[in-house]
Amino acid sequence: MAKKVELFIPCFIDQLYPETAFNTVKLLERAGCEVFYNPAQTCCGQPAYNAGFWDEAKSVGGNFLKNFSEEHYIVAPSASCTGMVKNGFNDLFTNSAEHNKCRNIQRNIFELSDFLIHVLKKEYFGAELVGRAVYHDSCSALRECHIKDEPRRLLAHVGGLEVLAMRDQEVCCGFGGTFAVKYEGISTAMTEQKVRNAQAVQADYIISTDVSCLLQIQSYINKHNIPMKTIHLVDVLTSGWANI
Repeated sequence: MAKKVELFIPCFIDQLYPETAFNTVKLLERAGCEVFYNPAQTCCGQPAYNAGFWDEAKSVGGNFLKNFSEEHYIVAPSASCTGMVKNGFNDLFTNSAEHNKCRNIQRNIFELSDFLIHVLKKEYFGAELVGRAVYHDSCSALRECHIKDEPRRLLAHVGGLEVLAMRDQEVCCGFGGTFAVKYEGISTAMTEQKVRNAQAVQADYIISTDVSCLLQIQSYINKHNIPMKTIHLVDVLTSGWANI
């Protein structure tokens, strides 16, 4: 019997990487899920929360709680937003009227690779992508969601893809939300180092679970005309399907 899944699509993906959202649906369906998308959904409230505007974050987060149910799994192609719901919502809704619903949703929400590996227990999806790649551990995935091996296990089954270790792969890419705006010089230097580490192993692709990181890194790549591409994990796992 197909597992019912409610899909949460974060702001960056909705506005800048819509194809990744569609690929998430395709991937979950191929994994045997029945996918539901509520078009009323909006932001999880993370930007306001990280900037210290907790009242505004609670308002947006409250809307999130209204738009998702307590009965089904909730899956997001973003460790950052998943981490916000699992952790940041504790500050916003503990001992509030939404306390119980919040706890149930926190138990049910998963970042995509975590869901595929630990809930569905599936690793192979018939993807093919020829090239050399490095995997970038986003801060939210590694430190908030404790995701490290899951994406690598999935990538190991992609035909034609060689996944290489790079130096400091667990170090921040320099985005950090408003950090990239407030501390542009430091942010850019961190991104430069990340790209140089990928270049050192002659990577064609930098892969991650978070498009915010990829947006930061790709902007540096574009500015300096570097022959490398960032790509979301979901887009890798659905590569080559037209030929199947």
